[in-house]
Amino acid sequence: MAIRKFLVLCLTFLCFMIIAVPYSSAQESGTIQATATVLAALAVRGVNNLQFETVIPGIDKAVDKATIGLAGEFEIVGHDSAEISLDFTLPDSLLQDSTAFMRVGFSNTDASYDDGTGGGQTVPSGVINPNGPLTLRLGPTGTMNLWMGGTVYPTITQTGGDYAADITLTVIYTGN
Repeated sequence: MAIRKFLVLCLTFLCFMIIAVPYSSAQESGTIQATATVLAALAVRGVNNLQFETVIPGIDKAVDKATIGLAGEFEIVGHDSAEISLDFTLPDSLLQDSTAFMRVGFSNTDASYDDGTGGGQTVPSGVINPNGPLTLRLGPTGTMNLWMGGTVYPTITQTGGDYAADITLTVIYTGN
């Protein structure tokens, strides 16, 4: 009887091995990697100040965005054709030593840009509104130039001297 139990046990084990072996040898595995490409950081540089030059009290003075040498200019460098969000921080006044101010304004057509598809400052790719955030794409070489005009409004009793205020351009990738 012990031999019979032993034979049944051996046959059961042998059947189990015959059935189980093909399944375990048929198992395979594959591997993939998680990857990411981090874009180079954006570089934003002020190239030229917005220069109103000599201003006469009581007479408004405008500088057009297409006026080479006087219009403010920014240069943006980043990843080719990447979508970016632009946001200007614009002053409402130019200050003179914190004792006097002169109003300054920017219309919805006081800025323009060229992403390499236009003709530069005098024939840009497009006109933009500097008063609100906007979304554009860098050019095919990853560059963009922006030009900025504006108008100062001196009063008839405007204090003489030099006036200044910062114009800041903040640029970020949108991820699109």
